[in-house]
Amino acid sequence: MTPLVRSFTLATALLGSLAAAGCATHPRTPALVPAQPPPAMPRVVAHRGGTADAPENTLLAIHSALQNGADALWLSVQLSADGVPVLYRPRDLSALTEGKGLVASLPVARLQALNAGYRFSDANGGFPYRARPQPIARLDQALAAIPRHLPVMLDMKAEPSAALVQAVAAVLARGNDWARTWLYSTDAGYAPLWQPYPQAQVMESRDATRQRLLELVLAQRCVAAPEAPGWAAFELRRNLKVSESFTLGKGHTAVSGARLWTPEAMVCFRSHAPEFSVLWIGVGSEEDYKLAADLGADAVMVDSPRQARAWREAVKAVAGGSGHRP
Repeated sequence: MTPLVRSFTLATALLGSLAAAGCATHPRTPALVPAQPPPAMPRVVAHRGGTADAPENTLLAIHSALQNGADALWLSVQLSADGVPVLYRPRDLSALTEGKGLVASLPVARLQALNAGYRFSDANGGFPYRARPQPIARLDQALAAIPRHLPVMLDMKAEPSAALVQAVAAVLARGNDWARTWLYSTDAGYAPLWQPYPQAQVMESRDATRQRLLELVLAQRCVAAPEAPGWAAFELRRNLKVSESFTLGKGHTAVSGARLWTPEAMVCFRSHAPEFSVLWIGVGSEEDYKLAADLGADAVMVDSPRQARAWREAVKAVAGGSGHRP
């Protein structure tokens, strides 16, 4: 078989697997049974406080998310030049504010003088927060604004940094916030930095979650979830590139909008650890929320808690108003 034909065959097989995801059980998928029935409606996690409703990671966004019934907050954390954890996602200040340079290049007082809502635009293309500046928030300010019963997920956005870990740990210790906080990073280098802190609740690494999902789609093999209680987070849909090496070169196939969270995936993640929770990232419609409810996702990450509130009410109505899945 020529490399071209082999590449086409591999791509066709993968596309078929992804298209069929959620529609039928693969014959080689382990016959696993969920350890417990689905819980109530998936919780709503406000992505950076709700990036579609208000300037991201600001106290205003947090208050808006709470008013719209968010069940948890996902916030991005970096470190100021003088060692204070602040809420900000991009590396460069010019991405969201009127300032320039890296977050880590300025002390917290100068960071909080900037307007984190400067580039936030409304549906009409206007910039409503240029006249109503929204300062970059400190982590301790954000935690104080969030009711203590709500979980907080902190996404560490700087490169693996012992200084950031130490500073965040100090804030969590001072506020007695360890128990309600989960720690995440797309960079696996953060995991060992939390080991000196036995109170730290670290979410599963992105690499581990992705590998388990791909094993299910490509090999119909369930790699067991961790035995301890924890969280795994991954996008509901993800663009993928499949690569294969041949004697005469390499073949690449792009797969747009692949859905890796299948019924088999949800069973796999739950079968070995009933307390292990699943968060779907990038849920953006009522249809997506209903899918999460039907397949038993514990939580969904949304950009608009305001819209998600309506989705949840609609799905509840279909379930008979009980708040439990049909």
